[in-house]
Amino acid sequence: MGKDDGKTKSETDEHKLIRDLAALLTETGLTEIEIEKGDLKVRVARQVTVTAMAQPMAGTVSAQALATQSPADTAKHPGAVKSPMVGTAYRSPQPGTAPFVEIGTRVNAGDPVLIIEAMKTMNQIPAPRSGTVAAILVEDGQPVEFGEPLMVIE
Repeated sequence: MGKDDGKTKSETDEHKLIRDLAALLTETGLTEIEIEKGDLKVRVARQVTVTAMAQPMAGTVSAQALATQSPADTAKHPGAVKSPMVGTAYRSPQPGTAPFVEIGTRVNAGDPVLIIEAMKTMNQIPAPRSGTVAAILVEDGQPVEFGEPLMVIE
């Protein structure tokens, strides 16, 4: 107890905060948390690895197979809808309302398919082409990065 390890109280408080945020990530299933308080800014993130569970039949690509492909592979799909910005993706126009689209929904070019909140601004993301939603790759309220595939429209 009497040993002084040279750490200040704020350093140990910061370490405890980081450990608490990491535990919160695990408890909630989130992949990233960021907080800012005064001069202190803390971002805790974890990598989530998705593995393929089933192989699609030759010549067809199922929605499950699209959802389990790596983000790099899915981003190369010709019908991939990519995030135009960093932010938080929302599948419905307001909390508690039906999502814009579900797997199997037919959309026209320009129809809203998601909202991305960036810097407290809600940005509707339009379908870049007409087609049918084959896969939805983000959960409601999930943080997204620029260029990250959000869904696939075939």
